[in-house]
Amino acid sequence: MKKTSALLLALAVIFSCAAGFLYIPWLSALAAGEEDEPAVYSDAEAEAFASLSDAAAETAALAGSIDVDAPCAILIEKSTGAVIFEKNADERRAPASVTKIMTLLLTVEALERGELSPDEMVCVSDEAAEKGGSQIFLEPGEEMSVHELIKSVAVSSANDAAAALACRLAGSEAAFVEKMNSRAKALGMSKTVFSNCTGLPVEGEHLTTARDISVMSRELLKHDIIKEYSTIWMDTVRDGSFGLANTNKMIYYYPGATGLKTGYTAEALYCLSASAERDGVEYIAVVMGCESSEKRFAAAKALLDYAFANYCLLPVAPDFPIPSVPVTLGASGQTVPVIVGPESILVERSAAADASKSLELPSSIAAPLKSGERIGTLRIKSGDKVIAELPLAVNEDIPRLGWTGIFREFMRMLLRGEM
Repeated sequence: MKKTSALLLALAVIFSCAAGFLYIPWLSALAAGEEDEPAVYSDAEAEAFASLSDAAAETAALAGSIDVDAPCAILIEKSTGAVIFEKNADERRAPASVTKIMTLLLTVEALERGELSPDEMVCVSDEAAEKGGSQIFLEPGEEMSVHELIKSVAVSSANDAAAALACRLAGSEAAFVEKMNSRAKALGMSKTVFSNCTGLPVEGEHLTTARDISVMSRELLKHDIIKEYSTIWMDTVRDGSFGLANTNKMIYYYPGATGLKTGYTAEALYCLSASAERDGVEYIAVVMGCESSEKRFAAAKALLDYAFANYCLLPVAPDFPIPSVPVTLGASGQTVPVIVGPESILVERSAAADASKSLELPSSIAAPLKSGERIGTLRIKSGDKVIAELPLAVNEDIPRLGWTGIFREFMRMLLRGEM
């Protein structure tokens, strides 16, 4: 009996020592900031974090190096959303038929949700057939496939085709406009108000900005299906009996052009959202209020030329493996941090040439840990200048060991001679 009591006492002493030994680093971490919530990053926050770099801050200084004959303009990279150039980008103006970018966005989203089929035949309403301006002269009661309606909107900017799609998706153009404004709000297009699906002159407020157009253009270009239409130069509908020619002349002459939409009214003047892709990098140039069609294409070309000549995407992931970090008091013995943020960042070509990457990680970290909790930093430098810093985070929840687990860990370390 005395031997059993002595053995139990010895185990208790060992267990207490193990608990104290293993809890030291955890208590130190707790004392450093016991009331702080873990830094858990969403995708949007991570993207914003990554953009806080000297390279991004210097883009404004480069604005003067581009000659753009347009009252309002903006130039962005599609995958990151990084702004390279802007000029009165938040000035509210009438967008004319560039409005149809939102009409097309809602249409392709409905396609991808399975609410529409390209082969579905749409019966043209009186409301749609009455649209003027650019059109394919739809007749009330005429049936046309969703595929041909989208093509007519994307290529020839057909107002009647846009209205036919709107009525099919929402029952009426007015109901569809509510969906347009709701989607604009969800995308953060805070200065945009739509009053129709076409961009035709209207008595109500129908305004947006170059920045907001770039936002919805970027969102539309995320759907690869749109390029099957926006890159068409010439085509037909109605079994070849009605010809279509793209209003965006850059599709014909600009290498890598992918879209996207032109617009003109007497109020809006000449507008354009132009996109182009080369070597896996796609840029979007938006110009508004140009005095002529030639000037809008020249301005967009100048912006895209500048982007392709001076910028590139730099992959974020380092060329070396990210080491695992030992987890103290964790149910998992170690964790391999993951990079939180975009796969690539936009940098000047000169900065990419001598870019280097380094990691800042602790030697160990105490549980509990939450998925997304930041534990380190990936730092990207060009020469001596830091051009980006991205969080390194835990990719899984790691609970803290209970007393039984602590004892088992202590015994394991004792038997392996790690203590």
